[in-house]
Amino acid sequence: MKNLIFFFLFLIPILTQAQEKKEPKVGLVLSGGGAKGLAHIGALKVIEEAGIKLDYIGGTSMGAIVGALYASGYTANQLDSIFQEVNFNILIQDDIPRSAKTFNEKADAERYALSLPFDNFQISFPSGISKGQNIYNLISRLTVHLGNVRDFRELPIPFFCVASNIETGEQVILESGYLAKAVSASGAIPSLLTPVRVDGKLLTDGGVTNNYPVEELRERGAEIIIGVDVQDTLLDRDELSSAFQILNQIGNFRTIREMSEKADKTDIYIKPDISGFNILSFERGNRIINSGEEAARKKFDQLKEIASQQSSTREIQKVELIDTIDINSVIIEGNSNYPRSYILGKLRLKYNSRYTMRELHRGINNLTATANFDRISYSLTPNNGSQDLSLQLEESRNKTFLKLALHYDDLYKSGALVNLTRKSLLVTNDAASLDIILGDNSRYNFSYFIDKGYRWSFGFKSRYNHFNKGVSLNTINFNPMLADLQINKIELDYQDYTNQLYAETFFKQIFSFGVGVEHKYLKIISETIGSSTEANIALPSTIFEKSQFYSTFGYLKLDTYDNKYFPSSGVYFDGNFHLYLHSSDYNKNFSEYSIARGAVGYAFSPLNKLSARISSETGFRIGSDGNHSLDFFLGGYGNHLINNLIPFYGYDFLSLSADSYIKGLVELDYEIFRKNHIIASANFANLENDLYASGNWLSTPDYTGYALGYGLETFLGPMEVKYSYSPEIKNSQWFFSLGFWF
Repeated sequence: MKNLIFFFLFLIPILTQAQEKKEPKVGLVLSGGGAKGLAHIGALKVIEEAGIKLDYIGGTSMGAIVGALYASGYTANQLDSIFQEVNFNILIQDDIPRSAKTFNEKADAERYALSLPFDNFQISFPSGISKGQNIYNLISRLTVHLGNVRDFRELPIPFFCVASNIETGEQVILESGYLAKAVSASGAIPSLLTPVRVDGKLLTDGGVTNNYPVEELRERGAEIIIGVDVQDTLLDRDELSSAFQILNQIGNFRTIREMSEKADKTDIYIKPDISGFNILSFERGNRIINSGEEAARKKFDQLKEIASQQSSTREIQKVELIDTIDINSVIIEGNSNYPRSYILGKLRLKYNSRYTMRELHRGINNLTATANFDRISYSLTPNNGSQDLSLQLEESRNKTFLKLALHYDDLYKSGALVNLTRKSLLVTNDAASLDIILGDNSRYNFSYFIDKGYRWSFGFKSRYNHFNKGVSLNTINFNPMLADLQINKIELDYQDYTNQLYAETFFKQIFSFGVGVEHKYLKIISETIGSSTEANIALPSTIFEKSQFYSTFGYLKLDTYDNKYFPSSGVYFDGNFHLYLHSSDYNKNFSEYSIARGAVGYAFSPLNKLSARISSETGFRIGSDGNHSLDFFLGGYGNHLINNLIPFYGYDFLSLSADSYIKGLVELDYEIFRKNHIIASANFANLENDLYASGNWLSTPDYTGYALGYGLETFLGPMEVKYSYSPEIKNSQWFFSLGFWF
């Protein structure tokens, strides 16, 4: 009897185990494919609907990005919503918002059409069109909720991704570290995105070595594998119509050849129809996501069968995006040349303070905009309710740059700009820049700036500016003897040579405040008068001004416009004050005086594709009324006019002048299609000597002008044509502008 009881007790566990059905481990493999990888989201929707609980995810490139976010806790519908809101053009191109740039950095970005490394006087090319910083920022923001998880096996769904060692050509499996960095390395598409350094290895797109890591997923215990393949198929000769398609076809030979074997190792193979899409077809994201859902729907019964073998389903808990963080400390690594104070000043972050993730990314963008770093990686680690921010910086090895641009306008005519910029010339955080402008009016600009971040920064600027323009005698107040001449218009030769030494800092972290001293040499002459043969008239000197001016100045600037030439949002303020203390006084009429000038603007979008801009500006002189060479001259259209030359529609350049003015401008800008603008403008002004003393600045505008124009944004800069008309003079003006203003 005892033996029988013992036998049954021994048999019960064996029978129980036999009755329990073993639950298979289910893995998901997601291939790379650029924009075509958005189809993974559609497939995940169907996999979720079938009730499958995934035990492991492996991915490459775009498959790594989608797979990592899904593994970190997001649902397929959440991913759909996230990617619907992403502007992939900005994401891929590393388009840094203007608000993240200093005034010097904005000027660089809106002045040169082409910038190339030029170290040792040898032109080189960057390793990628984009550094991938915006992609990193996005993945980092979306994975903050993971806290200090650094082992990808500890994610809600264990995960790994594949990258390629660019030096050895070997695949690298990434399954630990900082998730955003690993995913960025896996998705670093060659030539489009620069390689990423991870643990001393230089990594690029995993698709180069293994675009569909099914074997690696099997090695990690996956018994049933679901695969989503968004790789290209080979095109026939009629479809190979461009060099890009031919190169892409050659690059696909290996992966397509391997896929027949890899597909056989996949239990449920999902192949979305991605014909007609390429790696950059992000603007057609909805259709790509739908193609993934349609392909997975065809396998729905098989997916349900797998789900029936599982005793549990995925516990779906909506991931709540973390919007604010408390920064406890900032750890900086890799800054061998740039001091800590400089980096913190650019980040505009302080310890023990609360920040939004938007503010953190704005700080990262500020640092990126300096172009002093090839890559900025960062991580947030929880620490007693706050976060430790760790920065890993890769300083740029390029210190010298050759920059080029072309331009045409109605004042300076044609010009070709060649720039040489050298960083770390004397100290690590300085930059020297020299513009040589060749064309109808040759010019130069030189600047040297030492950027101290939060602290006072110092700079020196020097320029020579020159143009010729026919102007009315009524505009020229320099010499009263001109009134005796029977000449309506003269050709004016305007030369300006200016040097400034200044100090600059941030005020309230958004205003740029500076003070300095200035030397200006101004020479204004006319060959028209000098060559006149008018009888019985003693001609005055052809030189209207030839004086050295010495002044002190101060300025306060704010610029949050999203676009310099076609702003649709933001505010603008520019106020400056010059105190002219001394002059060599060529005309013997100088005494100390001041000039104040200020401008404010606001841009907003009341309707989709429609932008409205409202601005106002004024300027006036305080003191002597003897010297008029630095008066305000209104007329023409321009974005980079010197001294007190003010654009004003309806009148030609330098048509109106006085020592005081007030002007208003209203514009409506309709973007008829991407980067193409139709702009209607109206400006109004009062202009006269001692305008504010007379009180006429409050009267009905004496001068008005209207314009209708077309603008196109190109890589060379804006291309604009404007037709303007003034009802006072009943005359019209055409203005042309091609390329960035310099």
